[in-house]
Amino acid sequence: MRILVVADPLAGFKIHKDSTYAMLREAAARGHELFTCEARELSLRDGVVLAQAHALTFTVTQEYKHWFASGAAQPLALRDVDAVIMRTDPPFDQQYYYATQLFTLAEMQGARVFNRGQALRDFNEKLAILRFPEFIAPTLVSQAIEQIRDFVREQGDVIVKPLDGMGGTGIFRVTPTDPNLGSILETLSDNGRRTIMAQRYLPAIKDGDKRVLLIDGKPVDWCLARIPQAGETRGNLAAGGTGVARPLSARDREIAEALGPQLAAQGLLLVGLDIIGEHLTEVNVTSPTCFQEISAQSGINVAGLFVDALEARCA
Repeated sequence: MRILVVADPLAGFKIHKDSTYAMLREAAARGHELFTCEARELSLRDGVVLAQAHALTFTVTQEYKHWFASGAAQPLALRDVDAVIMRTDPPFDQQYYYATQLFTLAEMQGARVFNRGQALRDFNEKLAILRFPEFIAPTLVSQAIEQIRDFVREQGDVIVKPLDGMGGTGIFRVTPTDPNLGSILETLSDNGRRTIMAQRYLPAIKDGDKRVLLIDGKPVDWCLARIPQAGETRGNLAAGGTGVARPLSARDREIAEALGPQLAAQGLLLVGLDIIGEHLTEVNVTSPTCFQEISAQSGINVAGLFVDALEARCA
C-alpha cells in the first residue's frame, strides 16, 4: 500500500509516546510505502486535491529528531495513494476545517481518507457526546452566563470547558460559592460571546479519565486511565496525569460497543472515547492518542490493530 499521513512536523514527535509514530513504524515494518505532509501542504489545482508529499524512511539510529529521512517534496494526488491518514493535532481551528473540506473533495475524486473529512466536521469532540444522552452526566451547552450560573447552582459542583480545547486546557472546576465563578465564566465565554460546556463534576476522576480506543468500531481490550496528580482536577497526560493501562470494565465495554458501529458507519476508523466512572465525557476523532502507553503496559499491539483495520478497509 501507498499511505499518505498528514501530520504535524515530524521533528517535533516525541517518539517514545507518539501514536502517529507507532502507526508509521508498524506500516513500514509491513512494507508499506509511506509519504507525509503537513496540512499546510495540501492544495487544489486544476480540480485535483494534491499534497506536497515527502517520502518517509526510518534511520538506523532512531534518535529524537533524527529518526527519519524525508525526501524532497513532490506533488501527489490524494486519489493516487491507497490511504490518507489525518493525524494533525487539535485544536479544530479554521485551517483544520479547510483541510477537512479538501479531504471531502479528494474523497469525491476517489481518495480514501481516515478519518473522513465530513466525519471530522460533524463530530466536535465535546459536543459529540450529546448524540448519546444515555451515557453522559448532566450537561449544559450555552454562551449565556446566567444560564451557566443557574446550572452551577443546580448541580453544585461543575466542570466548565471550551468546545475547542485539548490536553485539558481551559478546564475549570467551579461551585456556586466560588469567588472566581463570574470571572471564569466571563473569560471562557468571552463575556457571553462564545459557547462553552458545563458538566456535573464526576468524583470518579480520582480513579482516572479513561481513554478507550475504538478501531473500526471495535474497542481495544485495554484502556489508559489518566490519573490526576494530587490537587489537580484534570487527568490529561499533558496536564501532568499518570497513565495506567487497565482492562475495560463492563461499563466501558457497554459504552464502546454501543457507540462503535455507529461511529464506524460515519467514516471514523479511529476514535478515542473519554470515560470517567460510568459516564462518557468526550468523543475524540481528530488525532486520538495513547497507543504506545497501552501497548507498553498491556502487551497489545495497538498500532498493529490499527494497520490491520486500515488494510482491511483498503483491500
